[in-house]
Amino acid sequence: MTIRFAHLSDIHFGGENQAAVAAAADHVNSGQFDLVIVSGDLTRYGEKVEFEAAAEWLASVKGPKLVTPGNHDAPYIAVAERIFTPFNRFERAIGPARAQSHLGGGFAVRGVNTARGAQPRLNWSKGQIGPRQVREAADWFSEAPPECFRILVCHHPLMEMIGGPMTARVWGGAAAARAFAEARVDLVLSGHIHAPFTWPYPFGDGKTYAVGAGTLSVRERGVPPGFNVVEIEGAAIRVAALAWGGSHYEPYRTWSLDRRPV
Repeated sequence: MTIRFAHLSDIHFGGENQAAVAAAADHVNSGQFDLVIVSGDLTRYGEKVEFEAAAEWLASVKGPKLVTPGNHDAPYIAVAERIFTPFNRFERAIGPARAQSHLGGGFAVRGVNTARGAQPRLNWSKGQIGPRQVREAADWFSEAPPECFRILVCHHPLMEMIGGPMTARVWGGAAAARAFAEARVDLVLSGHIHAPFTWPYPFGDGKTYAVGAGTLSVRERGVPPGFNVVEIEGAAIRVAALAWGGSHYEPYRTWSLDRRPV
């Protein structure tokens, strides 16, 4: 049995690459995916009209979806709202912000919000994950059947991508990565840096992998707009980063990862 996921991130409605976004929906709708995952930053500034566009696009995408917010999904301009109720707009338009989950079909997926509307540091757009969030996610995975493929979804990479175009600087990220490796999570999917990547966490058996997706916005950082296709078949995990070439999607990079024994 092959399990297929579409992993998209950083669409930034309000500043999206319109052709790439429309083609991504067509590609996903024709791909027979078991789950469509969006790892945050659906909007550019968290404006209501941007959320309306995001919700309309998500409704056009077939099949089950799991969507977690990113830092751009807290209002940038409405400062008071960003500080006190940062994800109200997300929840009204998209769904739960704090955590999301999907269990069934041989896989377990948990979304965790690493974005904050305000932090005790100047750059509030960087990530943060608390011990309670980690504990709740690990406990949820512990109740899933042992044969399930386990995926954690968050917006910010918990540990920095080596040579990446920008940083996430997630407070609590390294401890969370270690905990998820010990919980035998297979993949930790993220976005934020607008570039695709895979690499194993240096914890446990080395078979918990960080996987990042690119962007579908005009805010490119040296990589064309695109998204990932993840396939699990037996002991193999295949990740293909697809890039928008102006008329169609084509492979940009591919990775083959070893799945830990069930």
